[in-house]
Amino acid sequence: MNDFIKKIVGMGGMTDQVIATDFLISTKAEIRNIAFALTEASSPKIKDTLREQLKNAVDTHEKLTSYMINKGIYHPSDIKEQLKTDLTITRTALTLTD
Repeated sequence: MNDFIKKIVGMGGMTDQVIATDFLISTKAEIRNIAFALTEASSPKIKDTLREQLKNAVDTHEKLTSYMINKGIYHPSDIKEQLKTDLTITRTALTLTD
């Protein structure tokens, strides 16, 4: 996304961070939902399919987490640093509504 478009939508340099964070949250929800469905499934074929989907979702989560850590936008082992990052995202989101 070029700088002009970023400024129009009010995201500035936060675009990658916002997209990655949203994707991470969605991936975590997907993992939870697939795991729940797996415990409720009765068909071996459905269970096998759900296990494969769960494996793929966990792999995606791992890749996304590594990407975010390497970019310095996710700090799962440093709560103080993560809190600073989360507050920055929150402030940015709040200014988008002004």
